[in-house]
Amino acid sequence: MAAGAGVEGQDGPGGIRFIVAVPARLESSRLPGKVMADIHGQPMLERVLRRCREAARPDAVVLCTDSEVLRQAAEGWGFPVLMTSPECSSGSDRLASVVTALVGLASGPELARTVILNVQGDQPFIDPVVIDAMAAEFERRQPTPEVLTPVYRIGEEKVHNPNVVKTLLAADGRALYFSRSALPHVRGVEPDRWHAHAPYWGHVGIYGYRADVLARWGSLPPSPLEQAEKLEQLRLIEAGISLGTFVVEGDFLSVDTTEQLEQARAMAAG
Repeated sequence: MAAGAGVEGQDGPGGIRFIVAVPARLESSRLPGKVMADIHGQPMLERVLRRCREAARPDAVVLCTDSEVLRQAAEGWGFPVLMTSPECSSGSDRLASVVTALVGLASGPELARTVILNVQGDQPFIDPVVIDAMAAEFERRQPTPEVLTPVYRIGEEKVHNPNVVKTLLAADGRALYFSRSALPHVRGVEPDRWHAHAPYWGHVGIYGYRADVLARWGSLPPSPLEQAEKLEQLRLIEAGISLGTFVVEGDFLSVDTTEQLEQARAMAAG
């Protein structure tokens, strides 16, 4: 088992292996240094890594970063680190650049039989149960999905919050679009009542990539929608790659603003 791994992964019915990879950079554009921000006596990134390690299914939990500061910190906490280029444009791009090394951390390293679980480094309360639920969904569905991501029902107070990413779902659960705007637009109804006329789904910042799909990331064409919304998953949708979803219960916090950081600190203190 790789150094810093959680409970050793067990092959499911399809023989799938799972690796949790946490992409992180120190200089976030909206909240610089946020991944090392203190949350009730512990850096946010350490919280994320340790909670990921509580999941039962992954073979390993690894940090992927271009920061020497983050490398030293993570190794001090007992987690393996893969160094990436500072030119990576997104978390998925960062993981794709080291996908061969990530696959090598799984027992029986085979590209199509390995799933990379991309957990964002700004989710200090990520639930290990959700990580294991994603692994179970990959094993349950046939054929093995290309990409899966969890969604949750959001309340009226978050429908118009641009810091909460919304997901528009098809009837079969596929993600049709992701946006910082409210989706769908309910015509003829005041925006503060839209929630009473349509379900609104928030996106939990986790993606499960079949490793052979993640390896194609660098060859996917540039995505105007990705650039407009600053949401990396739109590159997949524009390229015609299917994003499956599954519903999880609860409320989920990603820290992108000072306000959300203070919210996280209050939650941890409470």
